[in-house]
Amino acid sequence: MTLKDRITDDMKAAMRAKDSARLGAIRLLLAAIKQKEVDERVTLDDAGVIAVVDKLLKQRRDSIAAYEQAGRTDLVDKERAEAQVLEAYLPARLDAAAITAAVQGIVARVAADLGRAPTPADMGKVMALAKAELAGQADMAQVSAAVKVALAG
Repeated sequence: MTLKDRITDDMKAAMRAKDSARLGAIRLLLAAIKQKEVDERVTLDDAGVIAVVDKLLKQRRDSIAAYEQAGRTDLVDKERAEAQVLEAYLPARLDAAAITAAVQGIVARVAADLGRAPTPADMGKVMALAKAELAGQADMAQVSAAVKVALAG
């Protein structure tokens, strides 16, 4: 069963259970998946679906931060509930130590390619490789922070 099929089945189960909060989040996810498929004229595989989920989760985190600054706890709770539903569709995330180890390996490969130690100016090269390798497995904000630390040291 593909991830997209699982999401569709979960939507049906939420409809039967009359769980409107969960149903709303799942419908939002399915709409985003469908929009991406229509825009790019492709059928998304599991990796593509995970990329959409990641994007929606980032939007939720940004919204939560903005709503907390504005003191809108009602909207913060709603966004957190949606984020919790979306996180269920992501594979297990790497912990900080695994992210650091992966980033160090990527930095070593970039150093070998460049023939010198990478500097903070090479962050784009490192992040491109990290995004390709760690997409769906790690929060890119954590990866970015690890890359900055690796390039600064």
